[in-house]
Amino acid sequence: MQRSHDYWMAKAIAEARKAEAKHEVPIGCVIVRDDRIIARAHNLRESKQDPAAHAELLAIRKAARKLSSWRLLDTTLYVTLEPCLMCMGAIILARIPRVVFGCFDPKAGAAGSLYDLSNDPRLNHRLELVSGIRSAECSLQLSSFFTALRKRRRGEAEG
Repeated sequence: MQRSHDYWMAKAIAEARKAEAKHEVPIGCVIVRDDRIIARAHNLRESKQDPAAHAELLAIRKAARKLSSWRLLDTTLYVTLEPCLMCMGAIILARIPRVVFGCFDPKAGAAGSLYDLSNDPRLNHRLELVSGIRSAECSLQLSSFFTALRKRRRGEAEG
């Protein structure tokens, strides 16, 4: 049975909840092959104090280890927020053929917002993009997190 983009995005959203529980920006990612998850991850930049600990990069590394190959052919990457330049670079280098994301990132997106690396003819790999899957839910998760963060910071500044 082939599961829907909506189904897999729900799994990515669950990963994003794990990030939020750790006071990380709630971005989650799953990589699917043959209708099953081969890797899952969420943002860990604060926990690891690593600027590259984005959900997509962590999931790509796990998937490569699982498949014993850096070429992640026949996979689909699901992520709650449009990938940034760094993550799109890794996606392209890993030869991931399809990326499905929830909401656009107008400040850092590299899959249609600021840039679109998915079909740049100068690169040696092109990929299919599917956007807007559970977009409202993904967007609300992020905006709620940042609203709460601002309130916490104001409270700390006043206290």
